Amino acid sequence: MRCILLAFDSLNRHFLPPYGNTWVHAPNFQRLARRTVQFDRAYCGSMPCMPARRELHTGRPNFLHAPWGALDVYDESAVSILRSAGIHTHLTSDHYHYWEENAATYHTRFTSWEFIRGQEGDPWIGQVGPHHEPDHINGKGRPQDWINRPFITKEADSPTPKTIDAGIAHLRRNAGQDNWFLQLECFDPHEPFCFDPKFKDLYPDHFKNYRGPLFDWPPYGRVKDQTPEQIEHLRHNYAATLSQTDAALGRFLDAMDELDLWKDTMLIVWTDHGHMLGEKGHFAKNYQPWWEELSHIPLWIWDPRRPDAAGERRRSLVQTIDLAPTVLDFFGQPPSAHATGILLREVIASDTAGRAAGLFGNFGNHVNVTDGRFVYLRASEGPDDAPLFGYTLLPLGFRGALDRGHPIDFELVDPLPFTRGQRVLRIRHHRHFNDRLYGTLLYDLETDPGQENPLHESALEKRMIDLLVEEMRRNDAPPEQFLRLGLPA
Repeated sequence: MRCILLAFDSLNRHFLPPYGNTWVHAPNFQRLARRTVQFDRAYCGSMPCMPARRELHTGRPNFLHAPWGALDVYDESAVSILRSAGIHTHLTSDHYHYWEENAATYHTRFTSWEFIRGQEGDPWIGQVGPHHEPDHINGKGRPQDWINRPFITKEADSPTPKTIDAGIAHLRRNAGQDNWFLQLECFDPHEPFCFDPKFKDLYPDHFKNYRGPLFDWPPYGRVKDQTPEQIEHLRHNYAATLSQTDAALGRFLDAMDELDLWKDTMLIVWTDHGHMLGEKGHFAKNYQPWWEELSHIPLWIWDPRRPDAAGERRRSLVQTIDLAPTVLDFFGQPPSAHATGILLREVIASDTAGRAAGLFGNFGNHVNVTDGRFVYLRASEGPDDAPLFGYTLLPLGFRGALDRGHPIDFELVDPLPFTRGQRVLRIRHHRHFNDRLYGTLLYDLETDPGQENPLHESALEKRMIDLLVEEMRRNDAPPEQFLRLGLPA
């Protein structure tokens, strides 16, 4: 048995033709949808980037217990389980967070790994002298990114196409072998939205007529003084980046065809979350509520045991945490003892046995739940001084706080239900987000898919509160999370 997890970062569902978009050029995502099962109700879990990848390993949410961070000492990794079972696991990625200090324990779970350099200000090119910046209005950006960019001017130089091509080379080397898992992970279409200029030709009406400054790396938060024309430019830069990514996907699908891998190789194509491009007056993620543009993700799975399902769609509710148990099951391995994800075998086969609810969010922000129709975004409604704690044995993200003269406020506490009997550090955090600015929100996605009109129905809210509390308990939420949200533990 062989399995490929092909991951993209910040892949917007509403920009994809298989999900109804009519103007973005992405024919290979259409081709992918015809060859696989497409999921219409797939949701993220823990966000953003590294918390989502932690779920890929553990099959359980982590945003109620920890912010962005490492795969912890006590985490039961699906990749490690496969490796222990004699299955070769390989990671190829340009996702540079893997080699940063506060997230440096993921890739070492794999048998082998390969990294492609140059994304988002990755400290790649050493240049002591001054660098050039064009006229731009980027709300984010780093000097290192401008240093890197002159070295990434063509499609062949771009990290994500290089990542896909490295993955194809891995397939060619190992197509005749059995018992392997490949995680082929691309950073695009994450910002900054950089691409070979030839992809502008796919959107001539915009790029031939736009006369404003470059805008390919939006700020995080509310739209402020950017004009409608500049926002449209940002969206077209995202679309062109997506089209370049789509071209690389086409080469990958060609290799799957050429090597006849469909007959016995599972393929999962996934993203961690979306990215707002001015919708609802917001850019990016993290600071605003986790609206549909961010939380409702595209997902495709090909299970070679169910070739009759190619081109079909599934309405069952599924989440990122369901992927680890599903991959382990494909290789005949039981799920890890503390995983809370479900197996997707029957969902793929017949659209049955999906989950009743999905819990999602990021640490210290809204805590959210959906049943597939209604979505409830719960803001902090408890005391102003309600504590916020993170739990870990690898506090790698705190060196910056110490450098700024802020001591770490921590204590060693009793084991949590999923720490395998190990006591852990409980670290006090100060709120990074202010979910109270937006308040608690409740939507009916059937009548209001754009989430323009929040509901105020007490009976429905009570049902969703009960569902939220049930899911928080099932995932071992600590008592202070209930206190922070003003909910019964």
